[in-house]
Amino acid sequence: MGNSIDQVALKQLFIDARTHNAWQQKSVSDDQLKQIYDLFKYAPTSVNCNPARIVFVKSLAEKERLVACVNPGNVDKTRNAPVTAIVGMDLDFYEALPTLFPHADAKSWFVGKEDFIQSTAFRNSSLQGAYLILAIRALGLDCGAMSGFDAEKVDAEFFPNGRVKVNFLLNIGYGDSSSLLPRQPRPSFDEACKIL
Repeated sequence: MGNSIDQVALKQLFIDARTHNAWQQKSVSDDQLKQIYDLFKYAPTSVNCNPARIVFVKSLAEKERLVACVNPGNVDKTRNAPVTAIVGMDLDFYEALPTLFPHADAKSWFVGKEDFIQSTAFRNSSLQGAYLILAIRALGLDCGAMSGFDAEKVDAEFFPNGRVKVNFLLNIGYGDSSSLLPRQPRPSFDEACKIL
């Protein structure tokens, strides 16, 4: 660790990367999805809790089930994306802590503490979701994260056990750059940050 990545990589991951809403008709293979997982699984999470659970929706029939759960403005982009990842959070994540974090009895920190479970699952699955985006970009694909869906419907359709809840949706594929709007402004360092 300690060497910075080159400008080409920085552009691919951050500077030139965009949120895509339109897609080329190029498929994303199961092997590519496994490669994405093999990168993003290294995201840091508190006590290595790893609460994210991903459902990669590819088939037309499953896409239609998902499309029925999204807001009208997200229908076409979801239907046309080669893959939509449902990024969920497992509220039973702490059951795996004896294996994932064997250095302490971390499971006992969560048992019976639903608010703590919820906040930990949400925060850490969001962090994992950010790494998922970086992994997708690192492997030369594009993505577009989305809110704008009925969470109860998504949970009922794709997480019926009740202990995994959707966090956000993420379309994955090869973006159609011709449909991109100009990049929108971001807050300046001074507007967003303080050094104390």
